[in-house]
Amino acid sequence: MSGQVALAHVNAADLLDVVGIGADGWRGLPEDARAAVRDAEVLLGSTRQLALLPAGVPGRRVAWPSPLLPALQPLLEEHAGRRVCVLASGDPMFHGIGATLARVVGAERMRVHAHPSSVSLACARLGWPAQDVVVVNLLSQQADVLAAHVASGRRLLALVPSSTAVTDVCEVLRANGFGPSTVVVLADLAGDAEQVWAGSADAPPPSTSDLAVVAIDCVAAPGTRVLATVPGLPDDAFDNDGQLTKRDLRASAIARLAPHPGELLWDVGAGAGSVGIEWSRHHPSCRAVAVEQDPARAERLAGNARRLGVPGLSIVRGEAPGSLAGLPRPDAVFVGGGVSVPGVLDVGWRALRPGGRIVVHAVTRESEAVVSRWCATAGGELTRLQVEHVAPLGSFTVWRPALAVVQWYAVKPEDGRS
Repeated sequence: MSGQVALAHVNAADLLDVVGIGADGWRGLPEDARAAVRDAEVLLGSTRQLALLPAGVPGRRVAWPSPLLPALQPLLEEHAGRRVCVLASGDPMFHGIGATLARVVGAERMRVHAHPSSVSLACARLGWPAQDVVVVNLLSQQADVLAAHVASGRRLLALVPSSTAVTDVCEVLRANGFGPSTVVVLADLAGDAEQVWAGSADAPPPSTSDLAVVAIDCVAAPGTRVLATVPGLPDDAFDNDGQLTKRDLRASAIARLAPHPGELLWDVGAGAGSVGIEWSRHHPSCRAVAVEQDPARAERLAGNARRLGVPGLSIVRGEAPGSLAGLPRPDAVFVGGGVSVPGVLDVGWRALRPGGRIVVHAVTRESEAVVSRWCATAGGELTRLQVEHVAPLGSFTVWRPALAVVQWYAVKPEDGRS
């Protein structure tokens, strides 16, 4: 309804038509979409998309430049005052150019003519309920992100940039113990050249088309340890040298950091990166910056992020607080190392958005004194966490306590006051 209200205030001549077109080309377009294409003075799209139009369509055809994003605004400005139609693959608003255009020109200036997406078509071919399928976009991400989504019985649809990406997808599945998974490549859906290849991650199907989607029916190999998506991954899931926020403490920290989709975390003194990685695994749009001064640990952290499905985690190699300058403003801050370094908490608290959360772990008497002072001035809560594990003592077993951790948690006031 809000989109309809917005459109009412825009002159029809000023609207930008965005037409979704599939592999079925012109014959797959409804009449309103065909009219938008025929009436356009300028047609923008990829070379492949423009070639799908009949020769009789009169508009000037302009292929997207590469790279596209820096040239998009100038290109639209160049053709201002003309009737412009943009061609998009499938549904323009599903990982398509339509979403980008909405940010650039505003949704109220767009008239979108949707087409079934590759996901809708793939689910129709496979007989999969679309609402139960997890879609993973690999068009601009590494195949490693699949590691955060694989689970026994889960169905995934991976959007891939080329036929060669099928090999990368299967490699990630095998590396995570999902070699027996059924893998189906569906190419040129709804077009005359539509093809379907089936296989498994252990025996990948062939693929010769770059216009494809990869369907995965996840099956774990016997003995595979499948990692949960809730906070508190096993400690040995992270390659580490001991500089690691342990499982029980990590689960407590993540619960208080309370990740929401689209939010950014600073993980300061990241060590093995466990907090930033678990934050990022919460939702594909969650982002994290891990700050770590030790080069070997930073390299180990990067490997953990790739293996656990969040290769996009940003790593800043340097010592806080200096290395925090210029970072994007965070929605949450975790400090697990360097608590007593002058300025670290000051910079983190000042940078934190109003309503943002901070969690700090203190182990030494000195760092405990720091968080106690901060709690007294900024508010929040202090919690002393003591974890004990059963361990052998001769022929008996005893409780072995780990070092106690004092956790400071606070929410920055919405009015921004410290």
